[in-house]
Amino acid sequence: MFRSSVLVCGGTGCTSSNSEKIIEALTAEIAKKGLDKEVNIVRTGCFGLCAEGPVVIVYPEGSFYSMVKVEDVSEIVEEHLIKGRIVQRLLYKENADADTITSLAKTNFYEKQKRIALRNCGVINPEVIDEYIAMDGYAALGKVLTEMTPQQVIDEIKESGLRGRGGGGFPTGVKWSLAASNQADQKYVCCNADEGDPGAFMDRSVLEGDPHAVLEAMAIAGYAIGASKGYIYIRAEYPIAVERLKIAIEQAHNYGLLGDDIFGTGFNFDINIRLGAGAFVCGEETALLTSIEGNRGEPRPRPPFPAVKGLFQKPTILNNVETYANIPQIILNGSSWFNSIGTEKSKGTKVFALGGKIKNTGLVEVPMGTTLREIVEDIGGGVPNGKKFKAAQTGGPSGGCIPAQHLDIPIDYDNLISIGSMMGSGGLIVMDETTCMVDIAKFFLEFTVDESCGKCTPCRIGTKRLLEMLEKITSGNGTMEDLDKMEDLCRYIKENALCGLGQTAPNPVLSTLNFFRDEYEAHVKDKKCPAGVCKSLLNYVILTDKCTGCTACARVCPVNAISGKVKETHTIDSAKCIKCGACMEKCRFGAIIKQ
Repeated sequence: MFRSSVLVCGGTGCTSSNSEKIIEALTAEIAKKGLDKEVNIVRTGCFGLCAEGPVVIVYPEGSFYSMVKVEDVSEIVEEHLIKGRIVQRLLYKENADADTITSLAKTNFYEKQKRIALRNCGVINPEVIDEYIAMDGYAALGKVLTEMTPQQVIDEIKESGLRGRGGGGFPTGVKWSLAASNQADQKYVCCNADEGDPGAFMDRSVLEGDPHAVLEAMAIAGYAIGASKGYIYIRAEYPIAVERLKIAIEQAHNYGLLGDDIFGTGFNFDINIRLGAGAFVCGEETALLTSIEGNRGEPRPRPPFPAVKGLFQKPTILNNVETYANIPQIILNGSSWFNSIGTEKSKGTKVFALGGKIKNTGLVEVPMGTTLREIVEDIGGGVPNGKKFKAAQTGGPSGGCIPAQHLDIPIDYDNLISIGSMMGSGGLIVMDETTCMVDIAKFFLEFTVDESCGKCTPCRIGTKRLLEMLEKITSGNGTMEDLDKMEDLCRYIKENALCGLGQTAPNPVLSTLNFFRDEYEAHVKDKKCPAGVCKSLLNYVILTDKCTGCTACARVCPVNAISGKVKETHTIDSAKCIKCGACMEKCRFGAIIKQ
C-alpha cells in the first residue's frame, strides 16, 4: 500500500509542456531517495485546468501544484514527500494563501462543474484497466448482459433524455431503437472521434483520460441493437488518444470484456480502430461511414438513414465520444438520476473546450442550463487584461457568435438555436473587444471553404462566393448591397446543401450580421475596422506630442516606412506601411496608435 500518490497530467496539453519529463524526473528522484515502495506515480488524463499545466497533484493531501517545471521535482520530493511540507510557491494560486489546502471541488473552476463524461479524467491511469474497474468500470456492461433485455437498455437510454453530444442533439435512445428494429445478418456500432472543429478537444481528452468508458458503452450499445462489431473513427493527429485506445482494447480482450462470450452470456462484440486523415467533412455521419469503408469521405443523401443502411449498407448507430461516455453512468445510476440534471429538453451535462480570450482555458463539464456568464466569469475566470467580453463562439464553423447581451442565456440545445448558434461538439471560444466580428466570420468561412468535400454545388460554390464577399468587405471595397446579398446567399446554402456541415456553414456569417451589423457597416461606410484588426483598413500614426525621437520604431520597421531624425518627431509613410504592428509593439511611450 502506497502512503502517497503523485498524479501527473498526461494529456496532450501538459505533455506538450514537458509533463513526460516531469514524470521521468519524479521516477528517478523517488528511486534515488528509496521511496519506490511508498510513493505511487500515476500518469492521468487531463485535469481540465489546462491554463495551469503541467499539473501535479499529491494525495492524500490533495495539493494542486500548477505550472510545474522539471527543476521543481526535487523540491516536491524533498519537501513534500519526505518532510511533509507543502511547497507553497507551486500551489495553484487560488489556494496559495490558504493554511489548509481545500478540495479542488471548492475552487471557482471546479465548483460549478458536474463531471459525468469526465469523471475519471485526471483521476485514474487510463492505461491500467484495473483502475477503471476500481471505479465501477464494466459494471454497467455486466448489469445489462445479466439483468436486462436489449429493449430494457434502449428504454433506459430513452427515459434518460440523453441527446447526441456531437452537435445535432438527436435523442440517443431513439437512434438505438431505430437500428434495433431493423433486422440484418450484421449490424455495427460506430464512434465518431474525428472532432474537427477549431478549438475543440473534448473527445480527445476523454479518450486520453478514460478510454474504457467508451469501449464499455459501445459494447452496451452493441447488445442493445444486436451488433457484434464496432469501429472507432479517430483522427490520426491524436497520437496519445490512439495509443491509449489500442492499449485499452488489448486489455479488455485479455480480461474477456471484448471478444467472444463476454461474461459467459454468449454475447460477442469486438472493436476496431480506423484512422481519419483530418477531413472536417468526416464529422458528418454518412461521410464518416463512407470513409470507414475505405472510400473518399463524402456525405450521402438521406434517407436511407444509417439506422437502416449505414456502414457497408447494414444497420448502424453512430454516436460521438462524449455521448458514449455518459452511457455506463446512466445504466448504473438509472435514467431518473440523469434525467434530473439539466433542463426540460436538454438533460445531463455538456463538456466544453473553453478557449480564446479567457483566463482559465481548459475543459469544463457543466449541467445543461448553466448560463454563459457562469461559464465565462465564474469557471473561466473572466476576460484577462482588463478587456470586456464581446462574444462567444459555440459550435465551431457550424455555430454562431453569442453577444454580451445574451450572457445570461441558459446553455442548452434549443436556447442556442433560438439565437442563431448551436451546441456543436462543444468548442466555446471567448472573444474580447479587440476581436473583429467580420474577421471572425471570414476565418470560419475560410475553414469551411478549405474543408468542403465539393460534392454539392451550394456548399462548394456558395461558401466560396460568401468568402469572396467577406474579403471584399474587410479590404474596404464592400457595399451595403453586399450585406443583403450575403444574407440571401446564406439562406440559400442552408436550404439546399446536401449535408449538415454545408447547411450550417453560413451560421457564423448570419449570427455576426444579426448581432454585429454595425461593425459590417463601419467596414463598408466608414472604411474602418472598429477593432483595428483588418489590415487593409488600418493606418498607423505617430502622435507628435508623445514621440521622443528615440528611433526605436524606425529600427524595427521591415520596409523602412518610418522616417525622422534622432530626438525629433517621426512620421509613417502609409503608402509603404505593411501594417505589421512592429513599430507599435516596440514604442515605449505609447506614441503610435492605430486609426
